[in-house]
Amino acid sequence: MTHGVDPHTLTGAYATDALDDEERRMFEEHLTRCPSCKLEVRELTATAARLGLAAAVSPRRTMKDEVLRRVTTVRQEPPFTESAGQARAVRHRARRASRWALAACAAAATALGGTTVWQHQQADEARERARQTQERSEVLAALMAAPDARARTTKLAGGASATIVVSDSRNQAAFLAAGMAKPPRGKVYQLWFADKGSMRSAGLLDPESTTTATLMKGPVDKATGMGITVEPAGGSPEPTSPPVALLALPT
Repeated sequence: MTHGVDPHTLTGAYATDALDDEERRMFEEHLTRCPSCKLEVRELTATAARLGLAAAVSPRRTMKDEVLRRVTTVRQEPPFTESAGQARAVRHRARRASRWALAACAAAATALGGTTVWQHQQADEARERARQTQERSEVLAALMAAPDARARTTKLAGGASATIVVSDSRNQAAFLAAGMAKPPRGKVYQLWFADKGSMRSAGLLDPESTTTATLMKGPVDKATGMGITVEPAGGSPEPTSPPVALLALPT
């Protein structure tokens, strides 16, 4: 730790893994003697986890694309080839234009109605995702703020960092990571509890995110460690590849 720096001001840097190895070691020694800093680190870590759980909803095709697609499905009349007077030709073009206008209006009305239903469904889905995210965030924050919560931070391959948080009273664990490389296309990272010589699935990580704060699925029970493997999309009932990381749970 840099001489002259008040260790009480480094709680935020520690919670976001912004200290180097020497600074982290010395600050952790300070934590053993400073209950207020220890509590503040837990609260900041929980806050960082909640921020990391934010989700965005991507829109689908625009209404314009839908209207244009529907218009192309309307059958067009064959070209007018009869030898008729100019007035008759004008009337025929007018009728054909009118049919096209009606078809376009019908397609637009259908698209508008479909868009309204789609928007309603999207709103319902977004609300449900927000509710689930809020619930996960609250459970994760409660775990990290538990009085007996223990944390261990370690480096992963490729410069990524990972933190494991465990609470005996809640019988739960959380996995936080930053800087993880994305898995190969069609693959996903799967978490495992190392439990009595076997690996027990503890959930999947978002393959599109390199930063995560995840409540591990299932109770900790007697597990003493955890592993991370690369599995096919959807996960596997048991590991199908060598672990990319094996980590001991904090004691």
